[in-house]
Amino acid sequence: MILLTGFEPFGQETVNPSWRAVQLAAETLRAEGLLVEALELPCVFGQSLAVLSEAVSRLSPDIVICVGLAGGRGRLSLERVAINCDDARIPDNKGQRPIDEEVVPGAPAAYFSSLPIKAALRNLQIAGIKGEISQSAGTYVCNHVFFGLMHSLASLPGVRGGFVHVPYLPEQVPATGAVPSMPLEVTAQGIAVIARTARHTLEDAKMPAGAIH
Repeated sequence: MILLTGFEPFGQETVNPSWRAVQLAAETLRAEGLLVEALELPCVFGQSLAVLSEAVSRLSPDIVICVGLAGGRGRLSLERVAINCDDARIPDNKGQRPIDEEVVPGAPAAYFSSLPIKAALRNLQIAGIKGEISQSAGTYVCNHVFFGLMHSLASLPGVRGGFVHVPYLPEQVPATGAVPSMPLEVTAQGIAVIARTARHTLEDAKMPAGAIH
């Protein structure tokens, strides 16, 4: 069982490409005979984790891939590390704005993704889809969910999970192209590639994909 999650719209946006892409990717993977569930998370500190935790408990997935929007990025970003820090530049959809708070009080400072992110990056490149390894998922609700997921999976041996950030849709950005975007179909295809890779790859690839700064 693969669990894919995306977010509801937040801020000034009326659509969130993460949820639309997750739905389309789930349809693609189901057509291939895979058992896949798609779940929309609220863009709310605390509540997002409660919804995710309930789904993990109810569905008992083997793989959990959470997806969120990173406006301004032009590639699918496979997140490497989640940090135990909520520091919101803008309020969430319930008006909450935690500053310098722990996601899980007393938990470790960080967790690494347990997805084969470099193998997934390689397979994205083979498929002609722009991807990258990202060293930071931010400190907003995306990282909140990523950290909370990895903290819960630490006590669930055999279940792997991680987080992927996706770009804006073309219709969300100015026609000048000054802000990067990615068509919905390409984003969904990339999420499906990542899910297939996670399903078939137990040991990650050894390849350079770090950052100098």
